[in-house]
Amino acid sequence: MVLMNTPLCNFGEKMHSFKLLNIDKSFINSANIAGEKGTLIMFICNHCPYVRAVIDLIVETSDELKKIGINSVAIMPNDIIKYPEDNFERMVEFADKNKISFPYLLDEDQTVAKNFGAICTPDFFGFNSNKELNYRGRLIEMNNLKVISKKNELLEAMTIIASSGNGPKKQFPSAGCSIKWK
Repeated sequence: MVLMNTPLCNFGEKMHSFKLLNIDKSFINSANIAGEKGTLIMFICNHCPYVRAVIDLIVETSDELKKIGINSVAIMPNDIIKYPEDNFERMVEFADKNKISFPYLLDEDQTVAKNFGAICTPDFFGFNSNKELNYRGRLIEMNNLKVISKKNELLEAMTIIASSGNGPKKQFPSAGCSIKWK
């Protein structure tokens, strides 16, 4: 497990297009996932201890964002040959166990993760209604897999984006396991 921190938000960068396999065996297209007020794209995986530590909060946050017109989608970018615990069948199990209510997509060739510049799990990308990046930060403040603050920074940032179209200027990088590249 290599701890990585995400880069700062590249405000205004357009959302990259993709079409990926969802855990329900349908294909999800980026053109069809946008919410009325914004879109949250998350790079997560099944085995990362950082994701496991906050998966309940990720699901809760996504459910809250849906209520204000922001759709969420998670993408699993890891090499499933070297890391079989992240394969499609395990994704389905992980989603079921954790009551994931948003699409959970497999980026098998890792093209989407590379296009977005994702570097770790979890890695959060918050887009406004114009599909412009306005948040690249953490869910919540943590240290050594322990929550330090109860402040849900992702929820607050995406709520601001939903109401104004712009994310907060002060953002803190997400931290997690490095993506397992092929």
